[in-house]
Amino acid sequence: MATTFPSQPSRLTKELEIIWEPLPPDFVLPDEPVDNIAQPFLAFALREALEIAGLIVATMLFGTDFGLCTQVNGQTVIKAPDWVYVPRVNTVMNDRRSYTPYTEGDLPALVMEFLSDTDGTEYSTRPIYPYGKWYFYEQILQVPHYVIFDPYQGLIEFYQLVEGRYQLLEAPENRYWVESLQLFLGVWHGTKAERTGYWLRWWDSSGNLLLWGKEKLDRAQAEKAQLQQQALIAAQRADQLAAQLRALGIEPEQI
Repeated sequence: MATTFPSQPSRLTKELEIIWEPLPPDFVLPDEPVDNIAQPFLAFALREALEIAGLIVATMLFGTDFGLCTQVNGQTVIKAPDWVYVPRVNTVMNDRRSYTPYTEGDLPALVMEFLSDTDGTEYSTRPIYPYGKWYFYEQILQVPHYVIFDPYQGLIEFYQLVEGRYQLLEAPENRYWVESLQLFLGVWHGTKAERTGYWLRWWDSSGNLLLWGKEKLDRAQAEKAQLQQQALIAAQRADQLAAQLRALGIEPEQI
């Protein structure tokens, strides 16, 4: 399947011929090292909250550091976002290492990059091969939403594709509505496991935070402890009332 898009105005670029074709099984994917130690924690936490809330179905695809692939002007282009959400895939695969939109399922609805301490390629608009990340998501894949998150300062930039270009959105409390998930995405500060810092988190349409497993367990234990405390207080009051009745010569069992 081939699609042709005009590239961004530049003397360096020409019309893009994009072919959506799955990679051959023996294709060797490049290994991109994780250059942000917070990245695995952030990626896992985003999925965990969705899974616990029962919002993930088998045909959805959530991934980190696997290749989004296509062919542009005869060259294979692969980018591995820090986090990506695809609403529907044709085939469910547990060991997927790459994904080609359209031929293997839907276009990604949301792509995220977590800022690193290195070269800032998250903003690269390089319009010639091997193409910058920004250019790839905006001009080649045309992903509707692109999020750039700085886990060190807790800053989030939420971009929406409007007439072929990304526009930075602003939102109250820095919580952004993700239509395809029917959830808000925003920044939260706190501790999970051994990491204390800024996290990306989900809120439902009513403003309720989607909980992680430990939070859900802690809340359940707190509610159980509260019920036990209430039961204990009720039992103590019953004992006091029984003692008062006996002082009056009345056996509680006879009432």
